[in-house]
This record gives sequence, C-alpha cells and structure tokens, in this order.
Amino acid sequence: MYTGEHKVLIANRGEIAIRIAKACMELNQNFVCVYTDADRESGHVRFAREKGGEDSLFRISSYHDANEIFSVADKCSATAVHPGYGFFAEDFRFARRVAKRNNPLIFIGPSWWIIKDLGDKINTKRLARSLGVPTVPGSDSPIYDELEAVELANSLFSFQREQGLQAPAIMVKASAGGGGMGIEEVTDPDEFRSVYRRIRNYAKRQFNDEGVLIEQRIYGFNHLEVQVVSERSGKNHVHFGTRNCSVQSSGNQKRIEVAPGFASDEIHYIFDAAGVLESITEHSLSMARKVGYDNVGTWEWIVTPRGEPFLMEVNTRIQVENGVSAAIAAINGYYNVDIVREQIRLGLGENIGYSQEDISLGGVAIEYRIIAENSDNNFAPWVGTIKEFNWDDQEWLEVYTQVPTDCAYEIPTEFDPNLALAIVRGDSLEQARQRGVRFLKGLTLDGADRHGRMLESNLSYLIDKTSELLEF
Repeated sequence: MYTGEHKVLIANRGEIAIRIAKACMELNQNFVCVYTDADRESGHVRFAREKGGEDSLFRISSYHDANEIFSVADKCSATAVHPGYGFFAEDFRFARRVAKRNNPLIFIGPSWWIIKDLGDKINTKRLARSLGVPTVPGSDSPIYDELEAVELANSLFSFQREQGLQAPAIMVKASAGGGGMGIEEVTDPDEFRSVYRRIRNYAKRQFNDEGVLIEQRIYGFNHLEVQVVSERSGKNHVHFGTRNCSVQSSGNQKRIEVAPGFASDEIHYIFDAAGVLESITEHSLSMARKVGYDNVGTWEWIVTPRGEPFLMEVNTRIQVENGVSAAIAAINGYYNVDIVREQIRLGLGENIGYSQEDISLGGVAIEYRIIAENSDNNFAPWVGTIKEFNWDDQEWLEVYTQVPTDCAYEIPTEFDPNLALAIVRGDSLEQARQRGVRFLKGLTLDGADRHGRMLESNLSYLIDKTSELLEF
C-alpha cells in the first residue's frame, strides 16, 4: 500500500499536468503545479487553482531549471515529483538528485539507474542482443572515432548494395538521444562525414556525450510500441498491448497512434501479424524482467513489410500516447484504465495488484495530436491566438487539452504548438476511423495571428491519414 499521504509536485505543463493532477485526486493524493509566465493562461493553471487553490500553484521562470523545481518542492513540502514527459522525464541525473538530495523525494518514474542504462541506445542494444531480441544491424558500441565511423558506414552501404537495394541508406543517431531527436538519414556516402560531425556535435551539446550510433536504414517499416507497466519491486511486470505510431511528421514526430498495433481481422498482411505482436510483447517483457524495470515504460519497435521486428529503443517515461493503450484495456473487466494513475500508484509504492491474466484488450482506439502547424510546409508551427475551440462530446471520445474552450488563448511561442490529444474508440478499426473523421470534421478550431492571417492546423492532414492507418 501507499507509504502515507503524499504531495506530488508536477514538474510539467499543459494537458499532461492536468492528467497527472486528476490522477492524484483519484488516488486521494495532494498535488502542486508549476507554471511560467508564458503559461499563465494555460488550462493546467486554471485546473490547479480551481481544484487545489492558490497553495497548489507556484510560478517559476523555467520548466528546465532543476533548482527552481526543488525550491518549490521544499517550499510546499512535496514528497514526490512527477516529471510527465519531456523536460526532466528521462534525465537520470535529475532522477538521481531527487532521490539522493538532503531532503529526498520520490521520483515517479523508473529508478535513476534504469533510466541511465536504458536511455543509452548502445547499452540497450547490447542487452537486447544478450537476450536474443532482434535489433537493427549496425554498431553495438558508441563510435567516437571518425575513421571508424566511416569504415562502418561504407560496410553498411556495401552490404545493402549486395542485397540489391537500389538506394541504400544508413541512419546516424546520437547514442544518448531519444524521441526522434538527433537522427539523420544518409543516402550519399560522400555526405556521411559532414552528417556524422553534425550529429556528434549535437550529441555533445544536448547530452554531453559525443557517442554516435550508425545503423542500416530499414525501408517501408511500421513503428510499433509495447506499453509495459512494472511494480516498484522490479519483479512484477504486465503489458497493456501494442500501438502503431507510423504516422509521423518529417521530423519523426508522431501525429497519429493506433492501438492495437495491427488489425489482422480487417487488413491483410503478408506475414503473421498476431504472431509479430506477440513476439515483440514477449521480447519487451523479457528485457523488463532482466533489468528489474520498476515503473511505466515503452519499448519501441520497427516492423518491416515482411514482418521482421527490430527493437529501436526504450523510453523510460510515460508517453504522450499512453491514453490510446488505456482506451482498449480493461482490468478485471473494468474499462477505466488510466496508465498515468497506475504510474503514480506504483511509483508511490503500492503493489500492482493484478496479473497479465486480469488484463483484457478489445476494440480499436485512435489518438490524434491536434497541432497548430502547416503540414504542407514541412510541419512549420503556427503562432497566434485561438479564438474558438470546441467539439461535440461523445461516449467514444476523450479530449485532453490545456487550451480553454470558453475564452481566447494565445499559443506560447516558447513551446511546440500542441493544442490537444483526441482519443477515439471503436469496436473495429473501420468504426474507429469513421468516428475519427466525424470528430475531426466537426471540430471547431478558429484563430488568427497578429497580422490577421487565419489559423493553420493539421486537421486536414489527420483526416487524410486516417484512411490508411495500420497499412504498409
């Protein structure tokens, strides 16, 4: 059970801060939110003020300043910190500091040493290979030497040409990176050196580690994920199925997620889709057991058109798309699963209380990321004021947003212009698609920038992509 009543400091913003605060309330735990001046009109600020009063809200200058976060924690007598996603969520140094400071707190996420070990792509690759988990062909140790990098790149280009590929390519990645950042594709061997140097310098700036990973480019793949939930003891692990995150921007940022990862009842695949989902799920759990994983995490995979799965990385945090997995899940027959709530409950020390046999998965769910951007112009962000934002409530729909629906809202320029997450449920993929398009077409979203130009959003892009979900 819980180790007493807690006060959770939510070191994040926007819709995820609201979801964490709601989960704390459901668990009868206190919460405290932080906000910057740019976020003073954000929904998470209003929610904290209405539900917790002024004592549950603290203004800071930056979400990136750990010292400010700890200062607030001490001032409000917090006992735990929830990093959400982004910011400090996968920063093992921050998590270690949370646990080892003079006034220690509970870090609601995996233990810092697990974040450290699995946050390194090279270390994750070595662990995977030791367990027989398939990984993308390429380097299995950080490459710091440019000559060594060039030699490996040339060998991968040669291998692909020998396999008959007309346009061979390789991926150059920051070893310590994640979330689609610090990655570039190289198709011309003569350009490799400049790309390698650029990624190495990026890795040094962002992660203080110049290690670079070089892998073979896999073409035409689907991006799948396995949602794992583990007990603080590191001994009990369950999964909440798979999801498909293949609809992404030109910068490898996800735009639509679907659970489960394939729909073999409605789409014909040339491989055993159900078998692939079972395989990647078991591989993910085997790694979680090996490292004693102890909170919520996501194992990310790519699957080729022939059904070959390769592990990409492990995200040691709650993900934006956790809700789409929860939407198709039930525990002991109750479809009220909230993975954020489970993360907090387990992070505070409660036993998991159920087994894999108690979890059932059914139906299909689609999550749309509604963003103020121009999808036809390399997903360029749009900045301005939202004047109207509304939708029709449905029993099959859940919308998470920090954007007020009863007044104007100026999009902060300091952050990505994410407006909302919408999760649509259906008994089948086709029904979920139909409901998704119905929701998107019926959504009211109007605004203008300072020059009077109309709001740009990705709604049309999301509608267009809905028809091809889960297909190769």
